[in-house]
Amino acid sequence: MTRRRPSPRSSRPSRRPGRGGGKLRIIGGDFRRRLLPVLDSPGLRPTPDRVRETLFNWLTAATPGARVLDLFAGTGALGLEALSRGAAEAVLVERDPRVAGALADNLATLGLRQAEVITADARPFLASSPPRPFSLVFVDPPFRQGLAGDCCAALEAGWLTEDAWIYLETEATLSPEVPTTWTLHREVRAGDSTGRLYRRTGGAGESPDGDAC
Repeated sequence: MTRRRPSPRSSRPSRRPGRGGGKLRIIGGDFRRRLLPVLDSPGLRPTPDRVRETLFNWLTAATPGARVLDLFAGTGALGLEALSRGAAEAVLVERDPRVAGALADNLATLGLRQAEVITADARPFLASSPPRPFSLVFVDPPFRQGLAGDCCAALEAGWLTEDAWIYLETEATLSPEVPTTWTLHREVRAGDSTGRLYRRTGGAGESPDGDAC
């Protein structure tokens, strides 16, 4: 997932002189250590490596075979990581046509034909009729725009499997309102953001690594 916000220098992708962009590194799976180009777009950066590694350690058993929805995809850092780690298919939603095009190019570079990039705003996208429900969803909206609660509520309109996992990243000062069917599993703090991993309570109540929630 990618945030459009000011970020500490250490969290930004590395820049190469004259290229006008940075690099996204895949952390694990089939494409481990692969570097992919990132557009030089204001505030565009991948979720930090440490946060991604922590999140996917939590999701070790849930990612293989998952049907993934990556809202506010940006560089697609989380969606690409899930695909590298065995997700069966993914839909990545990004409103900026240039950023969406760069993401599609990276998918093509990796030969990931089971992934689709949709150029759209997240809220209108979620207002459409959902396809088959998703078992793993990443929600990382821009800060301070009131999008987190609306998108989480909209996901309950047929977008989620009964026991879906949902990762929500917001500004650290926000206590997001989420549907009552979601149970907080774990959370991670990094800089000005907090990531929370939820499980829909319709599931069996086990964590993706086999521990009880």
